[in-house]
Amino acid sequence: MGKYIIKRVALGLLSIFIVATITFCLMNLVPGGPFVAEKSISKAAQEALNAKYGLDKPFLQRYLTYMSDLLKGDMGLSLKQRGRTVSDIIFSKLPVSMRLAGVAVAVSLLVGIPLGCLSAYNRGKLADNFIIVLATCGIAIPSFITSVILLYTFGSKLQLLPTIGLNTLSSYIMPVTALSVYPTAYITRLMRSSLLDVMGQDYIRTARAKGLGNFKILFKHAIRNAILPVITYVGPMLASLMTGSFVVEKIFTIPGLGREFVSAITNRDYTMIMGTTILLATFIIIANVIVDILYKIIDPRINLK
Repeated sequence: MGKYIIKRVALGLLSIFIVATITFCLMNLVPGGPFVAEKSISKAAQEALNAKYGLDKPFLQRYLTYMSDLLKGDMGLSLKQRGRTVSDIIFSKLPVSMRLAGVAVAVSLLVGIPLGCLSAYNRGKLADNFIIVLATCGIAIPSFITSVILLYTFGSKLQLLPTIGLNTLSSYIMPVTALSVYPTAYITRLMRSSLLDVMGQDYIRTARAKGLGNFKILFKHAIRNAILPVITYVGPMLASLMTGSFVVEKIFTIPGLGREFVSAITNRDYTMIMGTTILLATFIIIANVIVDILYKIIDPRINLK
């Protein structure tokens, strides 16, 4: 286990290095520059800004400087929010996005797993068909469409829920719902198919032969093995919720990292874009390592090599 974790961490660091390199190259291949759109300043002022932030230096020198600073935890200065570092911006806004994504993950797991079990338990019945239809619709509708529907229905027309910020518990309902619809639907279908596959295994037939009821077989013996694919999905789900929250945060005017990232793309704030991308890649790698460790804890028969 220890060797495997060290190997995965090393591969993760290599992946972060590759992501940082690709992101840096792409940002520098974009035509124009971060100060070109600022029509109110002269060409001389633009050149002075480029010199201040080191954008007038050769590509290789800028790359080596950026990677050297990144190793020290310095992501550079924001090109648009003058006087603020990328690290300060990210870590001041990250708790809001993490809290929103964390609640969405919890809701997705707490709703998706029971729905998948209920669907498998009632295979071929009305409840099963109803859950499958709901899950299919949930997978087909993107989060920004769900956000607009919720905002229009419960925020504008009915005026039941707040539409801006996360100041109260009720303000979490719409953004969390918009974020968790897709993963909940996916987990439901994944749990159902996995559980039905497990229910056909030999040890389940043996349990039935001993006289155990379907409910006890399902929730005591089958669910532990059936939940493994769901755990595999948790890593990518966390990453998708973090990136998906960017759009949702913009729609619901939530002061999280998403708004900063979208604004950075619009304003060509290269250092902010690179810092956020590297941070998300780090989250994905850490989540995948944790998922692999949980695999071993849930099913000791699995050998991690």
